[in-house]
Amino acid sequence: MSSTTTPAGLLLTPGAGADREHQTLRAVEDHLAALDPPLPVTRVDFPYRIAGRRAPDRPSVAVPHVRTEAEAFADRLGVTTDRLLLGGRSYGGRMCSMAVAEGLPAAGLVLLSYPLHPPGKPSTLRVDHFGHLDVPVLFVSGDKDPFGRPEELAEHAAAIPGPVTQVTLAGAHDVKAVDDVARTVADWVATWAG
Repeated sequence: MSSTTTPAGLLLTPGAGADREHQTLRAVEDHLAALDPPLPVTRVDFPYRIAGRRAPDRPSVAVPHVRTEAEAFADRLGVTTDRLLLGGRSYGGRMCSMAVAEGLPAAGLVLLSYPLHPPGKPSTLRVDHFGHLDVPVLFVSGDKDPFGRPEELAEHAAAIPGPVTQVTLAGAHDVKAVDDVARTVADWVATWAG
């Protein structure tokens, strides 16, 4: 995806049951550090995790937190948030996508194991905001993800006005081949400069 503006950094957020130290997020950071030039990454936790609570924050708390963290990261890099990629695993990626849909400028989204719907509830979709994602979006998911099969994701991702890249790897919701996930993200990021 050749772009005149190469992303300046990636803000990564964890899934609801994990924190910023999740192995997938760390692997993505390591792979992006190996690019030439490297892409800075910041991994952030949500308020509930910082406070030691188990129940994830509602979007009314998590989405403003994403905005605050993105603005702080952009400030540290000396850029505006429209130069940042935002994303993360499952819940975290969903919160980032909602922040962008609600107007947070971003270069693109990196959505790992996007939770299209709760397991066993395919009609309870989490896609109402997809029509407002006018940025490049990368989806990386497992082929046996109970939160959304590849064909379901492809069907609903068609509502996204920005360019969509969907990569399916072997695995369920927590894809075990974290280096494959990270390599996929790094390859996608590398195309921006291409």
